[in-house]
Amino acid sequence: MGHIDSRIGQDGAGRGDYLAKLNAEQRAAAEFGVGTGALPPPLLVIAGAGSGKTATLAHRVAHLLVNGADPRRILLMTFSRRAATELTRRVERITAEALGTGVAAEALAWAGTFHGIGARVLRDEAQAIGLHPDFTIHDREDSADLMNLCRHGLELSTTATRFPAKGTCLAIYSRVVNAGEPLGEVLRDRFPWCAMWQAELKTLFAAYVRAKQAQNVLDYDDLLLAWAQVMSDADFAAHIGAAWDHVLIDEYQDTNRLQARILMALKPGGQGLTVVGDDAQSIYAFRAATVRNILDFPAAFDPPARVVTLERNYRSTKPILAAANAVIGLAREGYAKALWTERDSAELPRLVTVAGEAEQARYVAEDVLAAREEGMRLKDQAVLFRTSSHSLQLEAELTRRNIPYVKFGGLKFLDTAHVKDLMAFLRLARNPRDRVAGFRVLQLIPGIGPVAAGRILDALALSSDPLSALADIEPPARAAADWPGFAAAMAARADWPAALGLARAWYEPHLERMHEDAEARRADLMQLEQIATGYPGAEAFLTELALDPPDATGGQAGVPLRDEDYLILSTIHSAKGQEWKSVHLLNAVDGCMPSDLGTGSEEEIEEERRLMYVAMTRAKDRLSLGLPLRFYVTQQGRNGDRHVHAMRSRFLPREILVHFRAETWAPPAGQGSAPRPAPAPIDIAAQLRDMWD
Repeated sequence: MGHIDSRIGQDGAGRGDYLAKLNAEQRAAAEFGVGTGALPPPLLVIAGAGSGKTATLAHRVAHLLVNGADPRRILLMTFSRRAATELTRRVERITAEALGTGVAAEALAWAGTFHGIGARVLRDEAQAIGLHPDFTIHDREDSADLMNLCRHGLELSTTATRFPAKGTCLAIYSRVVNAGEPLGEVLRDRFPWCAMWQAELKTLFAAYVRAKQAQNVLDYDDLLLAWAQVMSDADFAAHIGAAWDHVLIDEYQDTNRLQARILMALKPGGQGLTVVGDDAQSIYAFRAATVRNILDFPAAFDPPARVVTLERNYRSTKPILAAANAVIGLAREGYAKALWTERDSAELPRLVTVAGEAEQARYVAEDVLAAREEGMRLKDQAVLFRTSSHSLQLEAELTRRNIPYVKFGGLKFLDTAHVKDLMAFLRLARNPRDRVAGFRVLQLIPGIGPVAAGRILDALALSSDPLSALADIEPPARAAADWPGFAAAMAARADWPAALGLARAWYEPHLERMHEDAEARRADLMQLEQIATGYPGAEAFLTELALDPPDATGGQAGVPLRDEDYLILSTIHSAKGQEWKSVHLLNAVDGCMPSDLGTGSEEEIEEERRLMYVAMTRAKDRLSLGLPLRFYVTQQGRNGDRHVHAMRSRFLPREILVHFRAETWAPPAGQGSAPRPAPAPIDIAAQLRDMWD
C-alpha cells in the first residue's frame, strides 16, 4: 500500500486552495457532503458536454482523501481501464498540489471497470458463493467458440434451415443477460430473423451455461450477472458493500440494468454514493445501456439524491452551443440544462444543402482542404456519421484526392470481405488470368477449395479464350449446380455500371449463404454500385479504388504510415468523448438521422436525437451539417428507384433554424479534367531486359 501523507484529515486544506481552478458548480459537486464527519448523501452530477466532468470527479476523490477518506475504501468504476488510469493520475496530481505529496497510485486499489472490479470481487469471494477460486474468464472469441461447441453438440449446425451462427447466438445471449429482457422480447425487437429458433436457442443457452459450469469458466457477461446474483442476498450484499465507504461511478448514463442492480445493492441507502453522467449523451442502447438508470437515480432514495448540474462548457463557441441546446431542448424528457460558454464567435453552424451524397463528399473534401490552407491541421478536423456506410462516398473522394485519413467505427469500406469479393469478381471478369482474384472468387462457390481452384485457373491459363473456356470446364461434383450460372455471369457483357449490377446479382446468393448480416452488407454493395456511376468504366473504377496507398489508408484504429497529419472519420458512437476544432456531420436528413432502423419506438427516436446532439457538441470552433437532397437507400425493392428525395432531419425543425446559417453548395461549372491522349503500348518485360542488360 502506498504512503499517505500524515497531514490528510488533519486540516482538510493542506497547502493552498486546490479547488480554486473549479467553477462554482464543479466545486459544489466536489465538496458536497465532504468534511461533515458522516458519509455524504447520494449525489448525481449531471455533466453537460465539455463541462469538465473528469476534472470534477477527480477533484471530488482528491477532496475526500484530503479530508481523511481511506483510499483503500474508495471504489471508483469507469467504462475503460484507460479512463480509470487517467482519473487515478489526476487524483495523484491534485493531492500532491494540496499536500505537497500525492496519494500513491496503488493506494487507490479499487479503481477500474465494472467488469474488472466484478472479476476481483468474485475471485475474492469464490468459496463463499460456490465458485472454484481458480476459475478462468473467457473473452468474446473463447465464448463464441464454446457456444459453437454446444451448437454442434445439439446438432443445431446441421438443421435444414440455417441456424444462427455462433457470433449471433452469443450476441442474443449477451443481450438477454445485460438488458434483463426475456428471450422472446429480445428476438422480437433485436433479432427478428432468428425468432423462429426461440425454443432451440433456449436449449442452446442452457447447454452453454452447463458447459461453463462444468469447465469452471465465466464469460464476460457472467462477471456482471454472477455479481448481481450474489448481491440479491441482502446480508451478503451488506458484507460486500461494507468494504467501501465511497462508491463513485463515471458515465452512469451508459450503465445497463445489471450494473444498476449491483450499485443499488452496494449502497441501498445511497450514503457515500456519487454518480456522474449526462442523460443527453446516452447513446448505447444497442449495448443494453438504458437512460432510465440516470433519469430515475434521484428518486431511488428517500430523501432524493442531490443533483448538481454542470452547464459551463469549455469546448464550443456560443453559436454551436445555442444550436446544440436547441436540438436537445426538444427532447421528451431529461434534466433541464442550458450549456453556456464565454467563447464568443460570429460564425453560426452551417446547414449545407447539396444535390446528393457525391456532392456532399466533394464539398467536405474541399472544405477540409480550405481549412488546412488556413492553418488548421487535418487532425483538428473530423467527419462524423450515423453508420459506417455513410462515409463510403467520402472515402472514395478522399482517396482520389490523396487526403490521408483514419476511420474509427468499423472496417474501412474497401477492406470488408464482401466488397473485396465483388471487386475480385470484376477483376477476374476483366482479366481471367488474375490468379489472386480467381482464387478468391472460385472459392466462393460451394464445393471448390484451394486445390480445385488452382486446377481451374491452370486450365484457364492455357486457353486462348479463358472466359469462353469456363463453360467447358468440369467443376467438382459438389459445385456442378452452381457452375453454369457462374460461367454465364463471367461471360456476360454489359455497359458500365450495369456490369457491376450483374456481378452483384450473381454474388448476392453467396452473400446470404455466408453472412448472417447479409442485409447490412448488401447496403454496402449498393453503395459501391452508386459510387461506380462516377467512373467512366470498369478499368477506371477498379484502378482508382485499388490504388489506396499507405498514406491514405484508414483502418479501424490505424494511422497513415507516411503522414503525421490525417483527417478523422468516425461514427458518432466512436466519437463520444472526443473533440475537434472543425466537425462535419454527414446526412442530417430523415432516414439517416434518425436512421430508418431507429424509429421503431419513441425511445429509439429520442436516442437518435441524442446522437445528433453528441455529434454537434464535439465541435469547438466550426460545425457543418450536410443536407443531401437525394440519397441512396437500401430498404426498397431491388428493382425500385433507390434514390429518394431527402427531408431535413426532424431534429432540425423550422423553429430552431435561426441558430444555423443555410448554404447551398454545387461544384463549379465546367469542373473536370481535359481528356488525355492514350499512351503507347508498353512492353514491361522488354524494359526489364533493357535494365538487366
